[in-house]
Amino acid sequence: MRASVGNLIRLLLGLAALAMISIPAQAQTFTADWTNLGLGSFQGVPSGASVTAGPRTVTITHQQITDGGPFTNNYGTEMVNYFNGTIGSQTGTLLYTMDNDTFDPDDRFETIYTFDSNVTNLAFIVDHVDRATSPHHDGVTIEYDTGGGTWLNIRSVPATFSLGSVVGTTTLSGVLGFHGTASAGNQFGTNGNISVNFGAISVSRVRITYHFGQNEPGNPSGPAQYMGLSDFTFQAPGTAISDLSLAKTVSNAAPVTGSTISYTLSLTNGGPVAETNVQVEDILPAGFSFTGAAGFGAYSTGTNLWTVPTIASGQTRSITITGTVTAPAGVTITNFAEVFSQTNFDTDSTPGNGSTNEDDDASRSFTVQGTRTAGTPPNFNSICPIVNQTLFDWNAAGVTWASGTLNNSYTVANIGTINFALSNTGGTYDDGSPEDNSNNFGGLAASEQSLYQNLQFDNRAQVATTVLTLPTAVPSLQFTVFDIDFAANDFADKLTVTGSFNGATVMPTLTNGVVNYVVGNVAIGDGGSNSDSANGNVVVTFSSPVDTVTITYGNASTAPANPDGQAISIHDINFCSPATTLSVTKMSSVISDPVNGATDPKAIPGATIQYCILISNAGSATASLISATDTIPGNVTYTPDSMRSGGNCGSAATVEDDDATGVDENDPFGASISGAVLTATAAALGPAEGYALTFQVTVD
Repeated sequence: MRASVGNLIRLLLGLAALAMISIPAQAQTFTADWTNLGLGSFQGVPSGASVTAGPRTVTITHQQITDGGPFTNNYGTEMVNYFNGTIGSQTGTLLYTMDNDTFDPDDRFETIYTFDSNVTNLAFIVDHVDRATSPHHDGVTIEYDTGGGTWLNIRSVPATFSLGSVVGTTTLSGVLGFHGTASAGNQFGTNGNISVNFGAISVSRVRITYHFGQNEPGNPSGPAQYMGLSDFTFQAPGTAISDLSLAKTVSNAAPVTGSTISYTLSLTNGGPVAETNVQVEDILPAGFSFTGAAGFGAYSTGTNLWTVPTIASGQTRSITITGTVTAPAGVTITNFAEVFSQTNFDTDSTPGNGSTNEDDDASRSFTVQGTRTAGTPPNFNSICPIVNQTLFDWNAAGVTWASGTLNNSYTVANIGTINFALSNTGGTYDDGSPEDNSNNFGGLAASEQSLYQNLQFDNRAQVATTVLTLPTAVPSLQFTVFDIDFAANDFADKLTVTGSFNGATVMPTLTNGVVNYVVGNVAIGDGGSNSDSANGNVVVTFSSPVDTVTITYGNASTAPANPDGQAISIHDINFCSPATTLSVTKMSSVISDPVNGATDPKAIPGATIQYCILISNAGSATASLISATDTIPGNVTYTPDSMRSGGNCGSAATVEDDDATGVDENDPFGASISGAVLTATAAALGPAEGYALTFQVTVD
């Protein structure tokens, strides 16, 4: 007898954690494990779902075929569902269930399993095909395709299957198939199994069709109408197999700052055939400055890849990467490397997946001698007098950030409208962020607010970026980022800050806290800090003009492959108010003389001399209504209509007439002469801009 409805449900739910009883593995045998569909127990398998198994991918499609009327599923959300319990002899099966309240021999549920390339030795078990007087009468047809597009029936090849004691043969909807002849007992019974093994037959697709209520009168309904499908095992013909493993050593695990150390990477091929064009990724960590590499193959700092052209079976290839320790005292630096790509299939690891527990990855650490202390940031008052400072305060009236928004602008005295634009390359914002709040306050008053960002990243490569854009450049600025820290097996904060001025990169000074360290413009957390502690603070100081600041937040290589939630807060920003710095330079050159012409001319009577007056703005603010004058010496005579203007002396080519009227006075510069006084004008000169005026005179 089959289990009753209530007992079956209790059995299915209560035995979900039993271990799988697998088909014995063969040499180079791969398993399409339905657990890797990523579904919960009793969760329906969507048509089109796929599972990667070794070098192959199996895609599952399904459809209902009805004649006498519609039918529904009993368990889960589809006719076929993942089940983490046991049916027959198999655990972690695909569970076929059906409630068909009107019998029709042509009602059926069809599933097709398609491989992306042919396989051999394909084996699986269809579990619990039986019959009871309820009435329930399982029927199933099993067909295959060798790649030609034609369905073939396993009944035509008796060597491909074996049947349990309660499974017989029949014809279903005109197709040779199998059916239950008696009860298989409870869900663990194995005498209702159909064991399939195609052996050397090359298979591209398998079609398993479940027929319900065959040859039974009445209503073939109820939860006892079910069967299971085990994982698929198979071999992949033509697949070259390798087993690459990677090892790493470091020459000195306790160096001092400024010393030279080296990493040695050793790649071993434990597989049966040679490998070619293997690439090993080794992203050198902040705190280690590359100076050279020597060994087999080549290492590129541009791609972070060690390329190994060939490695025979049983062979080991090595390379040594040398560099200088730039990390400060007390810092532990971890360097992670992994096989990034390879030609053959690796039996026990996946290239480039970011794993830290496979044999194709390796890591080594060194700890810089000395004790970590919090750094002392530059004194902003020494960079910019207090009288010139302007503070943007997140606690100020009118400064708000609506929860979850990614772009906001604020008016700041002496500067104008500043803009914050947030974005991320993956992961999600969490905890109501981005938001202006006091979740982190870095050792200041508990009410101190800042721009809070809580991120749930899916991998180490994902980052969140905050871009601060100013309407005009400022000579300098300073702010603090709270909570740059680390949690084992959770996250490893990495903060990168860059700036720009008129499109040119500007690098800030970053000052570390107790639980993070700084290398260049990067801060990395390597210790834990509470949200109310200053230990995780990083102070960012720009001491030269800047008009854009980019803050990038993510994870260092010491984070797990899938980091957990992590958060930072960007505190108040102290600006040095914009200012202009104008300078004037005058240059001259002899162009020609009556004796030598243009060849090595001299400043003799009759010679032509060209002057250039260059006005430059080295400040961070725009200068307006600029006017400069120059009196021509008494021993020379101005050459009429010789004035030209431009951005610098070499490019001054715009014609300027001698009077002070006309459109040429604003294109965008102006020039005129009155008597011996020459005047140059500009409506505005922005930061780093210049105005050049050239003119010619003749020596009297």
